[in-house]
This record gives sequence, C-alpha cells and structure tokens, in this order.
Amino acid sequence: MDLHGPKGTETEIDETESKLVAELRASVQAQDPTVKELDDLAVRRFLRARNLNVEKASVMLLKYVKWRKEAVPNGFISDSEVPNRIAQNNFFSQGFDRAGRPIVVLLGAKHFKGDIEEFKRFSVYCLDRVCARLPSGQEKFLCINDLKGWGYSNLDLRGYLAALDIMQNYYPERLGKVLLIHVPYVFMKIWKILSPFIDKNTKKKFVFVDDKDLQTTLLEEMEESQIPDIYGGKLPLISIDKSKE
Repeated sequence: MDLHGPKGTETEIDETESKLVAELRASVQAQDPTVKELDDLAVRRFLRARNLNVEKASVMLLKYVKWRKEAVPNGFISDSEVPNRIAQNNFFSQGFDRAGRPIVVLLGAKHFKGDIEEFKRFSVYCLDRVCARLPSGQEKFLCINDLKGWGYSNLDLRGYLAALDIMQNYYPERLGKVLLIHVPYVFMKIWKILSPFIDKNTKKKFVFVDDKDLQTTLLEEMEESQIPDIYGGKLPLISIDKSKE
C-alpha cells in the first residue's frame, strides 16, 4: 500500500513515539493485516494527528486503509481519470522552501465547479504527486494559494470541503503551511463558512498574507530563486501533468 510518497527512513522517531507507534500498529494490524505495508513514519503521522492518542489514531488509520482501497484501487490516479481538472491548469508544483518542503501553487481563479467525484480524485492525484516529491527526511509541503481574480464564479463550497476532508483525514501531518495571497474581500465571507470544518491544528497552518507583505513573506519561506515566476521570480511553474515526466 502506497502512503503517498517515499519511505524516508532517515527521519528519527524517539523512544516514546516508537513505543506508541508499535502499539498503534499492533492494534490496527490485528483488524487489518494490510497495515503492515505502511512504514513507521506513516503510522506516526496518524498518531501525531491524534495527539499521540493510540485509540483515536487507530480509528483514523483504519478509516484511511479502508478509504484508500476504495478510492484508489489501482494504487494511483491516472491522468485519464481527471482530464477535466487537469485542463483547468490551476495546480503547479516545483521548487522547495527553506525547510526543504516541496512548493505547491494553487490558482483559485482557475477553479470552477464540476463533477465532485472527479474533483475528489483530482485532490488525491495532486496530493500523491506532491508527496512523491518529498525528499528523504521531509514529510510536509508548503502551499501557496493565490486567490487573485477569485470571484463567486469560482465558488465551490462542496469541492473545498471535500478537499479539506481528504487532506485532513487521509494525508495527516503532510501539510506544512498554506500562504493565502491576493485574497479578495469576498473570499473572507466564504472563509467564515469553511473555517469551522478545519481542525484546530490544521487551521493554524493557514496564513493570510497582505499584498504589501507578499515579497517579504515569500523570501522568508524560500530562496529568491525558488519563487515561481508569476511572483516575479525566475523559476518556471510546471503543470502537474508534466511534472512527472
């Protein structure tokens, strides 16, 4: 079972967590033997997502294993399963921040409502590819959500909630930070609706950046050479369907 990315054995697990990981693995594996295919770092992410509570983490991990088998039966989502979403050309991934996390850029004004099941598949498609770019010893990524030009024609509450659900429940401890930039006033009304559905730990990772602070904020997070060219940098964006070539 692929847990969206390389196995990164270089990351250390301390003795306390190691014991809890073993306890969690034993508990879940007794109910679903396929959990043995997950490495300790993967198991630990679910444990950390539930504040080291083995019982709660067991429920979360078992839910993940069941979901993965049903949602991604072939082990990956192919281009042919998400053609309409790829055509919107609103998701890019290239470069790394100062912490060594892959950088993802979302263009909110290019997102439009469509088939919800395809959008769920696309969320998995993107997250799997981002996680596959994680270097050894790194478990998280940085997201830049550019909302320049976003309007009600781009509003997709059902899609946003579905993506949040997938990220929070099935990709725990993968999101490092989200920088929301060029945020229009109308989006803040939508944020008030969305935010109650985001768990407390995840919500802390969402950072709204004022336009006047954009350059400074980006340079705090990454080298200038890593800033995507749509923000005046030198690094070209690569569409997700080409980044794996």
